[in-house]
Amino acid sequence: MADKLGIGDAFPGLRLELAGGGSLSLPGGLDAKYKIVLFYRGHW
Repeated sequence: MADKLGIGDAFPGLRLELAGGGSLSLPGGLDAKYKIVLFYRGHW
C-alpha cells in the first residue's frame, strides 16, 4: 500500500475506467480550480 498524501503533495497520475464507459485521467482530466476525488467502493 502506498503512503498517504499529505497537504501540498502532488496527486499521482492514474487512469480510471468509468462505470458508464470511457475513462478519466487524473489529475489532468479534472479542469477546475478546486478538485475533489471521491473513491466509492460500491456494494459491500
